Amino acid sequence: MSFISDADPDSSPTVLIVDNNQMAMMRMSEIFRHRQFHVIECSDGDQAVDEYIRNDPELVVMSLDIPSLDGHLAALEMREHGGDSRILFTAPRRQRQLAIDAAHSAGAVAWVEKPVTNSMIDEIWEDVIGPVPEAPGLADLDQLYPDKILIEKIEEDDELPAPFPLPLPFPLPGDVAGGGATAKKSRKKGRKILGLLFLVLIALGLVTAEYMMYIDIVNFS
Repeated sequence: MSFISDADPDSSPTVLIVDNNQMAMMRMSEIFRHRQFHVIECSDGDQAVDEYIRNDPELVVMSLDIPSLDGHLAALEMREHGGDSRILFTAPRRQRQLAIDAAHSAGAVAWVEKPVTNSMIDEIWEDVIGPVPEAPGLADLDQLYPDKILIEKIEEDDELPAPFPLPLPFPLPGDVAGGGATAKKSRKKGRKILGLLFLVLIALGLVTAEYMMYIDIVNFS
């Protein structure tokens, strides 16, 4: 889900804020609206990349801990797409080292500790509007997330043949010396014979019951 503020994007810079914590999202959106930014909000990494490509924002403020794609990978995909991606990571204090490493890898302009305040943004603002660093993590993108790359390659390949069914480790009853078809015929024939026997038994039972009634009538007379 994404939200776009009513500020005029033609006359204001755009910031894409990515966080799945609604309180954090509201706080940061308010901070950047006061700075006259046009605000776009979303809550997961996949959508953040789509919104980045669609809107080409001047700034991305993104939590590292978001669903679908974590903030680091989403930032690398934004950098891979191209453009001067000014990315500002947000993270709690316990993720300080992770945020420092991710900022270096993705070429983020800075990172800021959660909960974010306006004074914190003031302190790093010169870094935010400064030069965009290189993103050395782009060279290692395949090694950083090999499972995701493999899944993407499989999804992109529409010509993969359907897999052959694996053989069972043992034959089913009737599959040896005659095959499954023969076994089915034998079972069908057996069911018919049992059905006929059942009908014969019912008929014999009826005859026996009538005979016993006849004997009782004769004895009574």
